Amino acid sequence: MNSSEPALTLRLARADDMPVLSALMDRAIGELLQDFLPPEGVKASFEIMGLDTQLIADGTYFVVEDAGQIAGCGGWSRRATLFGGDHSAGRDAALLDPKVDAARVRAMYTHPDHTRKGVGRLILDACEAAARAEGFERVEMAATMGGVPLYRACGYHDIETFEAVTSTGYRVPLIRMGKGL
Repeated sequence: MNSSEPALTLRLARADDMPVLSALMDRAIGELLQDFLPPEGVKASFEIMGLDTQLIADGTYFVVEDAGQIAGCGGWSRRATLFGGDHSAGRDAALLDPKVDAARVRAMYTHPDHTRKGVGRLILDACEAAARAEGFERVEMAATMGGVPLYRACGYHDIETFEAVTSTGYRVPLIRMGKGL
């Protein structure tokens, strides 16, 4: 990046960001998973992924802006839910105990026009620092196949592979990944 290019900026997401975030997530799911899943898998992913407004309400969800445009988003949680949006099944808002539980890295999305710019790394760094500041010693996530290369490059290790079964019966592959803080 040369000095005339604006740097990426990080801030907490606000409720008025939600329409832009939902659209960004839809584009990211629809376009960035195409290299990892067949068309029916991409379509099924919309059922298990998406905006979790609890993260915004908790003040643990970040956006990255590039020249004033939202380029990506992601957050962390002190709640038990591992993945999914407001509409996803199996959510659990119970608070985690930092002494025994791992914080959750959640809902990481990069706009397709902003991949490979450091957006995901910036968000991960912010999530890890915030979770560490609240006393968590570990973080975990449910990674999509599209996110696995970034997470491994950032020091996350595979814990287990699993599948989220959608209402159509499609099994979306995920990897539970973790990292010590």
